[in-house]
Amino acid sequence: MRLFAAVLPPETAISELADAVAPLHALPQAGGLRWTGEQTWHLTLAFLGQVDAEDLDPLRTRLGAVAAAVDRTPRLRLAGSGSFGERALWVGLAGDTLPLRRLADEVVKAARDTGIDVDERPFRGHLTLARSAGRNGPPRAAGRGLSGLAGPLADFSGAEWPADSLRLMRSHLGAGPAHYETVAEWALGAGSAEDGDGGA
Repeated sequence: MRLFAAVLPPETAISELADAVAPLHALPQAGGLRWTGEQTWHLTLAFLGQVDAEDLDPLRTRLGAVAAAVDRTPRLRLAGSGSFGERALWVGLAGDTLPLRRLADEVVKAARDTGIDVDERPFRGHLTLARSAGRNGPPRAAGRGLSGLAGPLADFSGAEWPADSLRLMRSHLGAGPAHYETVAEWALGAGSAEDGDGGA
């Protein structure tokens, strides 16, 4: 199964970001982009890739221990914006970003200790809003100017919220939009490794 670890913003944070993003859809340079759905918005801590079923229980045990070791719930805000060249538009993070980075590092370590070959990209806290449509021909031209869409969101600063849980997510990819399912969830800052098997 294709897995990643993430923190999900609360509905209030999603709603205020959605209000800020909505006007961007009407801008000329937004044509041809693939916009992520609000129901999929998340902050990836680590992309784990394809994980064998036999590795799932050991991974869950280690991630539960990682979550239990967090002694204070990080408080975050969605704020600012930018782009990865002409590939993706994102909104950034403010607040307790250092503890979140440490959490991401611990998640990666737990995955590697389980024998999972984790993506080597360093953690960079962001929520992806849109991507250029692809590599094959016209979509790249349609994505030209994507970086300019970050300007209207540069001053965005949402309300603060507690990052109170760590989630292990499963990504279902197909012909339509991506669908994410919560495989397991652990409280952060509660001193508990209790495992919740939430499903999407």
